[in-house]
Amino acid sequence: MNHSLQKKEQYAYIDLEETAFANEVPAAFEEKSRELFREGFNNLIVNMQVTKSVDASGTAVLKKVNWLCKNDLGMLVIVTKDDDFIDLLESLKIPDLNILPTQEEAIDAVFMNNLENEFGAGDDDYDAEDYDNVSESSEP
Repeated sequence: MNHSLQKKEQYAYIDLEETAFANEVPAAFEEKSRELFREGFNNLIVNMQVTKSVDASGTAVLKKVNWLCKNDLGMLVIVTKDDDFIDLLESLKIPDLNILPTQEEAIDAVFMNNLENEFGAGDDDYDAEDYDNVSESSEP
């Protein structure tokens, strides 16, 4: 798999230099993704600007990696401006797959997702405190 990799604090950026997400590429991508998960990266941004096609194994790997990211409150973001490739990705019906036109928008999406997760965790604590206060005040 021809690619370059940048690791930032909140995400890993993979610049995929393959015209097809097919044959041996999906397996190599899955292996690289799992390595990144083990290192603590649950947000993956994959630049697929030059990619034009995805085969069945590529579809399965995208679904699996997307699920792994979501399961760990992260996200997989595919970066492409190619309308035909976007249509192809959307036809795969991968739940909650994020497809954005630029690296900057992908990075913004990751940061927004992280903020939403942080605020969401805070809401649970707040609700529990409210419940405790109500329970205490309703006692005779």
